[in-house]
Amino acid sequence: MPIATALAVYFIFWWLTLFTMLPIGLRTQADENDVTLGTTPSAPHKQRMGRVFLWTTIVSAVIFVIFYVVNEKLGYSVNDLPVFFPQLD
Repeated sequence: MPIATALAVYFIFWWLTLFTMLPIGLRTQADENDVTLGTTPSAPHKQRMGRVFLWTTIVSAVIFVIFYVVNEKLGYSVNDLPVFFPQLD
């Protein structure tokens, strides 16, 4: 797999993982009973983006390693997935 392709696939995994990791452990201002004037009660109570980015990087790296092993070492690719629609020739 070329390095540019690997980086693109990793970025896609990272981006998708980021949006799954954002709500994990989130405490809102309403949960803490400390709503700042001018903000919505559903706003986060504390900034925790560094921790979210770290966990996103770790989880997406594990997913990428699994993808790499299955794709490069075991020889399976997207073309090996079952075809649900018949080929129209």
